[in-house]
Amino acid sequence: MSHPQPTNSDYAALLLRVSLGTMYIAHSLILKWMTFTLAGTAQYFESLGLPGALAYATFLAELIGGILLVLGVQSRWVALGLLPVLFGAAWVHIGNGWVFSAQGGGWEYPLYLIVLSVAQALLGDGAYALKPSRPLALSPASASLKAAA
Repeated sequence: MSHPQPTNSDYAALLLRVSLGTMYIAHSLILKWMTFTLAGTAQYFESLGLPGALAYATFLAELIGGILLVLGVQSRWVALGLLPVLFGAAWVHIGNGWVFSAQGGGWEYPLYLIVLSVAQALLGDGAYALKPSRPLALSPASASLKAAA
């Protein structure tokens, strides 16, 4: 069985998948582990009234999810699975205003990453995915539209 030649959309989804995955990996390793340390990140979560253990879970979700995205392993589901992390980040920064360069960081970057993650889930894995995920079935109408095309 031959595989169809990748399209521009496949390459676009690949670019989105790898850049989104790299961002998650950077936020886990560089920000939470190397810059603030995991213990410091846990203290920050506790200062927000969240359990400190949630910092470790967030670190692991970002690291593992980022790696899976870069590799193209079930990218649709990984992108959707990481949305709670991004909604949490938006919640943390909402009081700081729009611009992420504001004191304490703003909420536009987490919101932008939410949009990118949803776009990844809708686009799919793209080219060179190790374990592609099945297309999302959004509604019965979308299946009949695809069949008609």
